[in-house]
Amino acid sequence: MSTFKKKTFNALYSSFAIFSCLALGKLCSYFAPILPASLYGLIIFTVTLHFRLFNAEHIKSTVVWCIKHMGVCFVPAGVGIINHFDLIKQFGIAIVAITFVTTFVLLTLVGLHYQRYAIDEEPN
Repeated sequence: MSTFKKKTFNALYSSFAIFSCLALGKLCSYFAPILPASLYGLIIFTVTLHFRLFNAEHIKSTVVWCIKHMGVCFVPAGVGIINHFDLIKQFGIAIVAITFVTTFVLLTLVGLHYQRYAIDEEPN
């Protein structure tokens, strides 16, 4: 198979896998609106890859490309922040403080947890 045909097949296969999982996620969200549809879709996608319902090797190149260009996805978030700039001015210091404190607490807990179990697993 030529490189172009292989890349095209992988892109179409990946698109089918991702969009079918997202469609199933929408269906799950309709019947059980506990989680957002995209989260259901992500869970379904993970399960299908785990049980090898979709071939991960065909999907890998597309996923790597998407991760490489993920910055484009954050442009709408930046625009949303600018649209609510008056809230940022009002609560900006609190948001930054909460972000730093929760990050510090999370990293500390993960580090302590890792040290506790890493020491337990060391060979004698």
